[in-house]
Amino acid sequence: MSFDTNYTEPWAGYLVQAQEQIASASLSRLALLFVINIPVIAVVLNVLYQLLPRDPSSPPLVFHWIPWFGSAAQYGQDPVEFFVSCREKYGNVFTFVLLGKRVTTTLGPKGNDFVFGGKHTVVAAEEVYSSLTTPVFGSDVVYDCPNEILMEQKKFVKVSLTTDKLREYVGMIDDEVTQFMDVEPTFRVFQTGSTDEWGAFTAYKTLAEMTILTASRTLQGKEIRDGMSKGFADLYHDLDHGFTPLHWMFTNLPLPSYWKRDDAQRKMTEFYQGIMNKRREGNPDDYDDVMASLMRQSYRDGRTLPDHEIAHIMIALLMAGQHTSSSSTSWVLLHLADRPDIAEQLYQEQVEHFGLPGGGFREMTYEDMRSLPILDAVLRETLRMHSPIHSIMRYVRSDLPVPPSLAAPSEDNVYVVPKGYTVLASPALSQLDPLIWKDANVWDPSRWFDVTGFAAQARKEYDESSKVDFGFGLVSKGTDSPYLPFGAGRHRCIGEQFALLQIGAVVTTMIRKIEMRIEGPFPKPDYTSMMVTPQQPCDILYRRRK
Repeated sequence: MSFDTNYTEPWAGYLVQAQEQIASASLSRLALLFVINIPVIAVVLNVLYQLLPRDPSSPPLVFHWIPWFGSAAQYGQDPVEFFVSCREKYGNVFTFVLLGKRVTTTLGPKGNDFVFGGKHTVVAAEEVYSSLTTPVFGSDVVYDCPNEILMEQKKFVKVSLTTDKLREYVGMIDDEVTQFMDVEPTFRVFQTGSTDEWGAFTAYKTLAEMTILTASRTLQGKEIRDGMSKGFADLYHDLDHGFTPLHWMFTNLPLPSYWKRDDAQRKMTEFYQGIMNKRREGNPDDYDDVMASLMRQSYRDGRTLPDHEIAHIMIALLMAGQHTSSSSTSWVLLHLADRPDIAEQLYQEQVEHFGLPGGGFREMTYEDMRSLPILDAVLRETLRMHSPIHSIMRYVRSDLPVPPSLAAPSEDNVYVVPKGYTVLASPALSQLDPLIWKDANVWDPSRWFDVTGFAAQARKEYDESSKVDFGFGLVSKGTDSPYLPFGAGRHRCIGEQFALLQIGAVVTTMIRKIEMRIEGPFPKPDYTSMMVTPQQPCDILYRRRK
């Protein structure tokens, strides 16, 4: 046989058979065959599209098989590992597809600065986060209002975060933690007074309960704190379960968590409005808390805050004071339980500064807590390794060139992020980057003791960089630091000092009372929630101090 005969005759036979089958097939069967193969066709077309020559000004696109879904699985499972893998292939600037969105990621300190330092007219948070925050917090606040209004709202809230207020909060937090440990069944072994028996508590669950009590006691007011023992905590639970990646990706689905979220938001708004009405029936001037302050505030245009805005700000403030603190405090206690030697150093620091001659401890003060080097190092190192939020995103409102210092594909051309894309910075990556930090994946608080070391320099860049006022008071810009546990720029967390105080006060109160250890492997991060929490199991064994 000839060469042609060997290979063309079989194909000719297949074509004849195909023609006969198509001729005999009904239209419905052909339609069904086409529908069944649509996913395969979509995948093939998606792959072919990615193989086409690309505009040299476009950042490289992360390869993905499934259209629309894109890299959602890899990113959602472990975003830090995903970023490291992409950086090895594409460099510090690349675009990946996330559930239909094109997300251009800029890594490293310069990448952080690119996103955090961008002008609000070009990169904005509202379009990214409003679908998540508005159903939970409520209308006309945070990302459901113009940015200039948000800046004024942040200024109003700062009245509860002054130094004088922080001084008051130290004793409140200590009192709440002590009461919690005295009555909660989780701490039965502590309550019995045994110094030999070991008990156990689940780190994140326990700290979530503890921090909601301390946040409500300090930031909310007596009525809200008292309501925690009635029905308010259940409402908060339902609202909190509507603050997840699922609810961010899909604003409304016919699911129970969405119905409970909306019902809880409505009832919590009514709860706060009821408190305001009762205060007006009495003497509103008798109160000196954030709600009282909001009831007296006015916007620059002279408009007073309506009750629904005050209620929604109170909801946002409560959730902000609970989410990050509960996850961060959990990580602190887990590391201390994993390193009893450092826990002992922290305890001895308490003895040295607060120990009384006859035993026990005197009360802490705000100034005292700011001058405890071991506590400071433990908190900062934990926040370095466990940034509460791994990704910060902004919507691109107009074409955005990428500076050559961050990424330049050629001398004659630079990358441009098109309008409609999302840009992403990852403080979590820059804080765990082995190219930046020595032994980046090792929890080592001692790195912060060296006043001339890299950690101290990163902290200085974050805390003491050029000051800027976005409308709620001067803050350190700090956008190009590799250490950004509370964000940077106009959306830097205004509750940073409160969070450090809250976490520090909870930890020191507990370290005075109990010794801790963990068994088994150290918990890995859980990236499936909005905050990076410890994976289960995350149990801590404890016993009462002798």
